[in-house]
Amino acid sequence: EVQLVESGGGLVQPGGSLRLSCAASGFTFSDTAMTWVRQAPGKELEWVSSISSALSTAYADSVKGRFTISRSNAKNTLYLQLNSLKTEDTAMYYCALGGKLADYSDRGQGTQVTVSS
Repeated sequence: EVQLVESGGGLVQPGGSLRLSCAASGFTFSDTAMTWVRQAPGKELEWVSSISSALSTAYADSVKGRFTISRSNAKNTLYLQLNSLKTEDTAMYYCALGGKLADYSDRGQGTQVTVSS
């Protein structure tokens, strides 16, 4: 059974940083592309970033240069470093199986990021 557990969210001021983690189990993590998506209140799910099994990365234009995706196959953990946070980054962040074009049906319960002064 696929399990994805996100952590690391919280309340941060504009310009601040957070590091999100996603602990994965129930599948071969090292062979699987992984993705971060987010959903703001009243909005649809939005793709944020993906990393392939070969460590190729991709970012949405809205976060490029501010967010960094990475993974530890030894720890079966996906990460997202969020820097220079803006109020518009406020959302529930989810990790999901697959790359950018996946349906994100296999995703965790999410971790809330709130950017506010």
